[in-house]
Amino acid sequence: MFNLLEKPLIMGILNVTPDSFSDGGRYDHADKALEQAQKMILEGADIIDIGGESTRPNSISVSSGEQIARVIPIIKAIRQQLSESIQISIDTTLGTVAKAALEAGATMINDISGGRDPELLKATAKANCPIVLMHMQGTPQTMQDNPHYDEVIHEILSSLTHSVNQALAAGVKKENISIDPGIGFGKRKQDNFELLKHLDQFVATSFSVLLGTSRKRFMGDVCNVTEPSELIAATTATTALGVMAGVTIFRVHDVKENRQALEVAWAIKQAR
Repeated sequence: MFNLLEKPLIMGILNVTPDSFSDGGRYDHADKALEQAQKMILEGADIIDIGGESTRPNSISVSSGEQIARVIPIIKAIRQQLSESIQISIDTTLGTVAKAALEAGATMINDISGGRDPELLKATAKANCPIVLMHMQGTPQTMQDNPHYDEVIHEILSSLTHSVNQALAAGVKKENISIDPGIGFGKRKQDNFELLKHLDQFVATSFSVLLGTSRKRFMGDVCNVTEPSELIAATTATTALGVMAGVTIFRVHDVKENRQALEVAWAIKQAR
């Protein structure tokens, strides 16, 4: 679905939640969410990723009914008022939410659990739509409780291979699958930097790769910054790095700045 040889895509984050780590409560009203979606489209987003459940460390899980109530009106409003063609991704781990979102106008699924709900994989196969399978150690409630790896790259690649095989067995087409190493999801600071250093190993799988580092705390630790909103420049550095490594999709809060980083890095990569 996403050509590894074409220019990478920017996925703008739209959390319609009261408690997401960086923008919780900012877009949990329809008018504010729609305004933000329009802003991201104008700034160059290729995909709008809509989530109705916070997945920050120690977050509280949200029922499928509550997620549906949060995301469906926004998906419909984007389709009716902003764009009939923009890619809309539903950020969920639940098949019931994925089905409702696809019926409302979403065109892809972003699953941080890597396909743990068989119903979500069945919905993906039936819709013949793209899906991102992410690696996460544990759950958002437990993932940062002393995460540990002996060989972080090997272990995450192995886990993602298992997720991919489950998706294929459920009928998802290979070309519809993207993988995400899950920066910050059940990872130590050193794990995150090792993953960034070796993004080429994920690209080498031949699956398109999504990178999600936007405003994440591990970068603040080395930048001596505590406010996530102050990590825009740090995020753009990882975007440029990812472009050079062959990453296909960048999931970000700050579309304009990361679009610029992508364009410059892509121009460099394409230069003779």
